[in-house]
Amino acid sequence: MWKELVESISNDMDNVDECFRPTHFWRMGAEYLQQDLDTYGITKFRSLPSTLGYFVPTYLFNGMITEPKKYAELASRCQDIVVTPKAKLFMTDFLSGESQARADFRVYLASQSNRAPYTEHFSESKVGEPVEHFEFEGRNYSRSSLNYLLGINFLKQHISDLSVKTVVEIGGGFGSLGEILLSDERNDTFYINVDIPPTCIFSTFYLQSVFGQSHVADYSVLSKQALVIDDLRSKHKAAIMCPWQLPSLEGKIDLFVNFISFQEMEPDIVENYLSEIDRLQSTYILLRNLREGKQLAHDDSQVGVKKAIKSDDYDKFLPDYELLATNVLPFGYQTIDGFHSELRLYRRKQPKLG
Repeated sequence: MWKELVESISNDMDNVDECFRPTHFWRMGAEYLQQDLDTYGITKFRSLPSTLGYFVPTYLFNGMITEPKKYAELASRCQDIVVTPKAKLFMTDFLSGESQARADFRVYLASQSNRAPYTEHFSESKVGEPVEHFEFEGRNYSRSSLNYLLGINFLKQHISDLSVKTVVEIGGGFGSLGEILLSDERNDTFYINVDIPPTCIFSTFYLQSVFGQSHVADYSVLSKQALVIDDLRSKHKAAIMCPWQLPSLEGKIDLFVNFISFQEMEPDIVENYLSEIDRLQSTYILLRNLREGKQLAHDDSQVGVKKAIKSDDYDKFLPDYELLATNVLPFGYQTIDGFHSELRLYRRKQPKLG
């Protein structure tokens, strides 16, 4: 089933405008993802080397999640060095990434507010067999879900009457945001994820596994009907579409979200996507981006972008929006190498009277 769907999407992609195809960073990534999907199938996708390298983030030290032998050797040596049982527990907690996950969970708890979008009962599914899952207060979390939970709390801090009836995301990974919003019926959310192949296949599989196939419309279903948001919402809880379908989407949305994937695209591609979001008159826009920009690829053999997109670029691309707030700490991520992950929140400007 999944192989046929990927082939259908890929064939269609050959005939779309270049602005809706993967850029340099993701052309390389898509090849690796497709190879792993062909080799290992989809049921364990959250433990595949390619997905861990591209859209399944972890707290474990960089590189060690895909090289477990190195991690095991380091952990063993550290256990030999420390003496007391408590010191061994601290070392295990640090090396496993759980200490950092717990720090993010503390920020999430401390910043919670009892209003929409509701998240306090959320517990992440084990679909996809994640290599890294942490249990806090009886609920499961990954780095992906905690990233989004912190983003939602940042959003709620600045908007007291937020509506999330219709949410569009571009580059939604395996569907974490959709899972969070749809998990609580009080949110009454219809979620749309727009993503390239084969990444869209993973989010389709994940959300259909969690919420049921009939509740999540995939590419094959959407390609046979008009893409009117109100009509889609009446039939489904979520929809997974490809970028070239976005211009056909009709209606208005409450919130647009992009976490991280825009920083992996060229600026002209991002500007085009944001023009579509402007067309859909999204009330709010929530972004997470490397403030200093993604690393550059100086030739086609290197991973990176040809031209980095930085924070100020979004202000230029969104003339109909006002910047409400930015944040690196505590809701984003301050890195040790000087490339800081920043949240940016925009609100659509009110039309001038007269």
